[in-house]
Amino acid sequence: MIKWECKTFNELTTEALYRILQLRIEVFAVEQQVIYQDCDNKDLKSYHFTGTLKGQLLAYSRIIPPGISYPDAASIGRVVTSPLFRGKSIGKQLFEKSLYEAYNIFGKIPIIISAQLYLVKFYENFSFIQIGNSYLEDSIPHIT
Repeated sequence: MIKWECKTFNELTTEALYRILQLRIEVFAVEQQVIYQDCDNKDLKSYHFTGTLKGQLLAYSRIIPPGISYPDAASIGRVVTSPLFRGKSIGKQLFEKSLYEAYNIFGKIPIIISAQLYLVKFYENFSFIQIGNSYLEDSIPHIT
């Protein structure tokens, strides 16, 4: 059974933070071959949502308070599932539970995300709609 937890930056242990950064680098930098500044100061003010199984990090997302990425909306980013556990609907569970946590923390406020373009259909399943045109972020096509 996956253990889902949501913590502030200050509540994370150094080991948990290490595993989070390790997974983000494994997927966003190594697998996707993108050089970018992962530590962008948003982590310090965000909530960190993790899914673990027997101590192994399976999935992660960063829940960002309003006023950091978008003036009047919260955001969910760095949504990632370990390559070892893909194809098991963990990504769907992760995002569904991330939305629940965001609403639980901030109330029913707007949530805006910046998504990799190839994941548009995935996010449409959660009632997100595209705003504007696609754009490059760290050499990868994205959409708001």
